[in-house]
Amino acid sequence: MSNSRIESTESLKIESRDGVTTLTLHRPERRNALDRDLVLNLGAALRVFGSDSSVRVLILRGAAGAFCAGADLSSIENPEDDTIASRIDEFHALIRGIVGTDKPVVALVDGPAVGFGADLALACDLRVFSDRAYLEEGFVKIGLMPDGGGTHWLRRFCGPLAFEFLALGRRLSAEDCARFGIANHVVAAQELVQAGDAIADSLKASAPLALAKIKRSLREGEHAELEAALSREKSGQSALIQSDDFKEGVQAFRNKRSPRFQGR
Repeated sequence: MSNSRIESTESLKIESRDGVTTLTLHRPERRNALDRDLVLNLGAALRVFGSDSSVRVLILRGAAGAFCAGADLSSIENPEDDTIASRIDEFHALIRGIVGTDKPVVALVDGPAVGFGADLALACDLRVFSDRAYLEEGFVKIGLMPDGGGTHWLRRFCGPLAFEFLALGRRLSAEDCARFGIANHVVAAQELVQAGDAIADSLKASAPLALAKIKRSLREGEHAELEAALSREKSGQSALIQSDDFKEGVQAFRNKRSPRFQGR
């Protein structure tokens, strides 16, 4: 499939070189938070480049010292009841696009990977962290739950500690992520792009059919579990987005104060 039908936008920069396509989230003023345009553009890019025979490796990264600060709250604060499920499906399409492509997907994580941004990184096949990067499933701090497979990914990597990290919204440093096997490599921030390019070049030199079979074999065993987690998260998140606690969480976040949750 030709990749000529999709080009860079203001919020998603696309660069292709010798079989490696880099998708850069580019909303630096919002730490690359995902508004609807970026979600739809990234979903389209993953579909197109993930099925393009000329592409051997995909790299996912963020601009200006941040990976992704999660969903842009201004884009989901007051959704109509009948649009909540479809909006969650648009986010889930990103996870399925990463997991479902036969291409290796490498995340270059610099600075924050928070909320859905954490789930994007966790869905990738390899993760290279800068020494200043961190991962935080902070949904609970605004009255929500993970909705990009976070309950699946954290249980997979962190086992019995997953509840603590999710329930307290605990931040995991690059060192923590290396200890749990979340980060395949940790490098100095100024070396992150170079390290990612080196890994991509090594993957590009491998037999693509073999890589595809390896990825499918590894993912097959967890496919049903991930889909079940996404289904549960969609149901739970749809209810939580309509709660008073979520409204309070957003207001507290904007006013830089502690939220006062009431359980309703």
